[in-house]
Amino acid sequence: MTIFTSPRPLVWGEMDVPMFGLENEVHGSALKVSAAFSLVMDNRYLWFLASHCSPARLHPRGRPGAFQTELWRYDVAELFLADASGVRYFEFNLAPNGAWWSCEFTAPRVRAEEVEIAMPEVATFSEMSADGAWLAAMALPLDLLRARLDFGPETRMNVSMILETPSPKFISAANLGTGEPDFHQPALFPKVNFAPLQPHQSIPADVGSLLGPVTNPW
Repeated sequence: MTIFTSPRPLVWGEMDVPMFGLENEVHGSALKVSAAFSLVMDNRYLWFLASHCSPARLHPRGRPGAFQTELWRYDVAELFLADASGVRYFEFNLAPNGAWWSCEFTAPRVRAEEVEIAMPEVATFSEMSADGAWLAAMALPLDLLRARLDFGPETRMNVSMILETPSPKFISAANLGTGEPDFHQPALFPKVNFAPLQPHQSIPADVGSLLGPVTNPW
């Protein structure tokens, strides 16, 4: 999976980055409205962007920029980053309104800490239109990712989404096999691929479709 690299600091509201389209549920059914995501790294942060041109159901206690548990019960975008072994990993949840959550795992669904501990220095941003379409972003500090996960070329990664709750559609960028949707399979996550950021560049068909620069998706 591709992480684009930028030689200049990225600023919310001024980004021009490719977006990968997600057009199918985990078992192959086509979504009525495709979703999209992008991952871009500057010298300080890993940026995770997600969008969907359809109204979202938000966690009733989720507030923009605030840490909130159980975002997965509602519409959410999820980033998983695993170490080279495919055992230890972090999960980051990003709600359409910028509420977020993070957790470290030492094995699939085995939490490193029983209590909730927010990763420090995380920033989130969001824009929502009157018709419900949304674009959200999360900036994750690279120094912490490198210290806790040895983030780099051997890192494994996946992006997933849960949309259209209360009748949820489960979406995964990586193929996680058959059966009930289970995003906690770090051994199946593909390794990252770093590529220089070149706005409007084409994207290989096996990775996703290029939806264009990050502007308001409505």
